[in-house]
Amino acid sequence: MIPMIEITAADGFRFPIYQAQPTGPAKGAVVVLQEIFGVNVHIRAVADSFAAQGYFALAPSTFHRVKPGVEMGYKPDDIAAGVALKAQVEGLPAPGVLLDIQATIDYAMRSVPSGKVGVVGYCWGGLLAWRAACELSHIAAAVTYYGGGMTQPVEIARTSQVPVLAHFARNDHSISLEGVDAFRLAQPEVELYLYDASHGFNCDNRAAYNAAAATLARTRTLDFLEKIML
Repeated sequence: MIPMIEITAADGFRFPIYQAQPTGPAKGAVVVLQEIFGVNVHIRAVADSFAAQGYFALAPSTFHRVKPGVEMGYKPDDIAAGVALKAQVEGLPAPGVLLDIQATIDYAMRSVPSGKVGVVGYCWGGLLAWRAACELSHIAAAVTYYGGGMTQPVEIARTSQVPVLAHFARNDHSISLEGVDAFRLAQPEVELYLYDASHGFNCDNRAAYNAAAATLARTRTLDFLEKIML
């Protein structure tokens, strides 16, 4: 059985979260924000990997407000369905799914002795992690992986309230290098890295998986979180 719980956002909406517990005392919490494919096997594995490093890891279903139970693969039909679901969530009245992310952060904060919570997001989740770093409370740090939309002017204009680490790919079909350069110029305080890889390089379920880039990005992510959260 997949270890899911349900919590309630500030507006009364209930939604599910996958949670992964460390074997010993948690040194902090990590909220894992999904790609456009739901809280699927890859996102659960990412949460499990953070738990293996001593973090209480939680992955909220950020599609639940428009469609419950989303879990997809990476075929063209899945991509099209995910893009459509993302558009529906992005079209919700503000603050939309940020309410669910804030509720997850608050729950995580109450669940670990240190009270420290990091947010790590992938693809669309990277964009949501960036917004969380700029707009939400009780976050110690945020990490974004190839955050789709982060390099758009409206997102570049935001101001982060916490330290941010950003991973981008040089061969990303959906995020231009010009956009990454604009983000870097506008956000000099963000620790930003470019990898010789493609969009989705961290996901070993995708053709774009790049083991060298994924390993280096993960090492940098864990070092970044440890430096801030311990």
